[in-house]
Amino acid sequence: MVAVTGAVPATRRPRGGARQAVRLVVLIAILAVVLYPLIWMIGTSVKSQEEIVNNIGLLPETFTPGNFTQGWTNFDVTFGRFFLNSAMVSLLTVVGNGISCLLAAYAFARLRFRLRGLWFAVMIGTLLLPGHVLIVPQYILFRSLGMVGGEWPYLPLLVPQFLATEAFFVFLMVQFMRGIPRELDEAAKIDGANSFGIFRHVILPLSRPALVTTAIFSFIWTWNDFFRQLVFLSQLEDYTVPVALTLFIDSTSQSAVGPMFAMSVLSLLPVFLFFVAFQRMLVEGINTSGLKG
Repeated sequence: MVAVTGAVPATRRPRGGARQAVRLVVLIAILAVVLYPLIWMIGTSVKSQEEIVNNIGLLPETFTPGNFTQGWTNFDVTFGRFFLNSAMVSLLTVVGNGISCLLAAYAFARLRFRLRGLWFAVMIGTLLLPGHVLIVPQYILFRSLGMVGGEWPYLPLLVPQFLATEAFFVFLMVQFMRGIPRELDEAAKIDGANSFGIFRHVILPLSRPALVTTAIFSFIWTWNDFFRQLVFLSQLEDYTVPVALTLFIDSTSQSAVGPMFAMSVLSLLPVFLFFVAFQRMLVEGINTSGLKG
C-alpha cells in the first residue's frame, strides 16, 4: 500500500514540470512580442541615417550617440523646453483632475440632491463619446472666449481638467467611496462635522489609493496626448514633447529620423519613472476602486 501511494506523485511531477515549462515559454514569447518595439526604438536611436534605412535589425552596426545631441539642439529652442512644457501641463492636469474629480465623486457618492441618479447616468454616458468628436466644439468655445493663441496658450488644455470633465476618474472615485462605511460619516456628524468636515476628515484621507490612481493615469495620458495639444498649440516655444517629435519629419526637406527616435527614447523616461515610483499604489488603487460598489 505504501509503494502504491508513493508512486502516484512520482507520475504527476513530470506533467506538472512540463506545464510549467510550456507556461514559461509562452510568457517569454509574449514578453518578446511586447518588448520588441521598445528594443527596436532604442536600437534605432543610436543608428546613423543610412543604417536606419538599410539595417532593419535590432542592434546598430555603428554606434551613433550623436543623435541625442542633434535631437536636443535641432530647433531654435532646445528640446528641454518641450520637456518643461509637457511636465507643466501634465502636473497641472494631475492637480486639476485630482481636485475636481474628487469633489464631484464625493457629491455623487455621499450627498443627497435632486436628480442625482440622472446626472450620474449622464456623466457615465459621456464615456461613450469619442474625444475627437468633442474637439471641434471645444475649439470653437475656447476660441470665442479668447483662450486660443493667447498669452497663456495652455488654458484650453487645463481648464476642462479643473471642471471634472474626466468621467472615468469620477466613476473610479465614486466606486471607491461607496466602499467606505457610512458609519464613519454618522460618527463625524455626531462630533459636529458638516458635509465639508466629513469630506476633509473622513473621505479625503481614505481616498488616497483612488487619488494616486487618478494622478498616475492623468500624468501618463496627458504626457502622451498628441491630438488635443496639436490643435490648441501653435507656437514653437509652446509645443509639448508629442507635438515637437513631429517636427523631425518634414515633407519638404530631409527627415531627421535618428534624432527623432533619440528624443522618443528620452520622452519615455518620465512616464517610466513616474509609473515605477507609484506602481504599488497604482495596483492598490485599482484593486480597491474597481472591485467595490
